[in-house]
Amino acid sequence: MTTTSHPVRQGLAAGITMLAAILLLVAGTLGILRGIAGVTKDEVFLIPSEYSYQFDVSTWGWIHLVLGILFVAVAIGMMVTATWARVFAYCLLALSIIANFLSLPYYPAWAVIVIVIDLVVIWALSTWNPDRI
Repeated sequence: MTTTSHPVRQGLAAGITMLAAILLLVAGTLGILRGIAGVTKDEVFLIPSEYSYQFDVSTWGWIHLVLGILFVAVAIGMMVTATWARVFAYCLLALSIIANFLSLPYYPAWAVIVIVIDLVVIWALSTWNPDRI
């Protein structure tokens, strides 16, 4: 059984994957800045009084700082189409979705935006096959 190539879908996925790499780079940079704001206990974060997954703001800062640094490294790897970057991106995106879901009460608008972007990047990575272009 042979599979047919869909050049339009592959081209769209390749373009979205490169856009995803740029978005990961931007999200990583913003994650680093968000992490620094959390570590320094900046006034940016809303601190809920009753929340099941309540951590100290500096803990969330360290989580987002580390994820941001890893996102930047993976984004650079994706720009050069490294296989390790695609594999590692799936893991980081899953962790990012979980971390942003758990930090919804602290920064709700940005968390929802990042979750949606992460889902788009997962779709692009799983659809694109660089050998077909």
